[in-house]
Amino acid sequence: MKVFSNIDQLPAFTKAVVTIGTFDGVHLGHQQIIAQLKKEAMRINGETVLVTFDPHPRKIVSSKPLQLINILAEKIELLEQQGIDNLVVVPFTAAFAEQSARGYIEDFLISRFHPHTVIIGYDHRFGKDRSGDFHLLEQYARQQAFELIEIPVHVIDEASISSTKIREALLQGKIELARHFLGYDYFFEGLVIEGNKLGRTIGYPTANLQAPVSDKLVPGNGVYAVYLEIDKQQPSSKSDSLLPAFQSPAKGMMNIGIRPTIGGSNMVIEVNIFDFDASIYGSALRVHLRKYLRGEQKFNGLDELKQQLAADRLHAISVL
Repeated sequence: MKVFSNIDQLPAFTKAVVTIGTFDGVHLGHQQIIAQLKKEAMRINGETVLVTFDPHPRKIVSSKPLQLINILAEKIELLEQQGIDNLVVVPFTAAFAEQSARGYIEDFLISRFHPHTVIIGYDHRFGKDRSGDFHLLEQYARQQAFELIEIPVHVIDEASISSTKIREALLQGKIELARHFLGYDYFFEGLVIEGNKLGRTIGYPTANLQAPVSDKLVPGNGVYAVYLEIDKQQPSSKSDSLLPAFQSPAKGMMNIGIRPTIGGSNMVIEVNIFDFDASIYGSALRVHLRKYLRGEQKFNGLDELKQQLAADRLHAISVL
């Protein structure tokens, strides 16, 4: 997959079959759209061109906070797995949002991509004040002789509902429901940083993770069964040759919360990697959520916490 981020330097695509959207999550609803894109490109012997935006348009046009299912690097990785030929990441700015609907079609869609086919949802809105719609695109399709294919209502609705439901499910600990919509285990990454080493004193050493970037959704507080990988593509303070033996994916359990038993007040993310006890400070860990085990609790001392952690470990092993 070729990735382009400068819309002034796009190549001449061959019979470009284009779709446009945010594709946050690249979930099963999105994958239906991508499958249709690929099917059409194959039919005409053309190229698939998926157009997305960074930052997410809602970060520019709305003051409401938005946590993303995928940051850009993750989205690129997931789209490559879908077999897209070309990904165009459009820098979304206030000026881009202010262009007229006709300007969007003429100066952006047609001028930049020279599409053979545009595949778009019935509810796709574009241009200033979201004034452009499918019917306006139909006019241009007739004038400019490109094909316009409408994504079925149920597919669009499913994609829209899925993104919302995935975010809600992750915040509520409904990991299985999130996986049902995503088609894969939700994941995030964080650098291993120094903690207070309390876990080591009670027999459960943990890798403390730096919170993901601010736009990335962090699941709700609680204890999870997880799979883990050292991400060799992310920056690390160690060379690969100096990293300790780490079976990938490893199994473990993760806690997200404030650690009320020891009077904590700041949110931490800590992972106990099963059958592993070595220093991986500075390494980037990718965490795949498999199951929500329980909510965060305040225990009557470290002995009671230790007993619960033993039960959590057995529960996680049975899941993983």
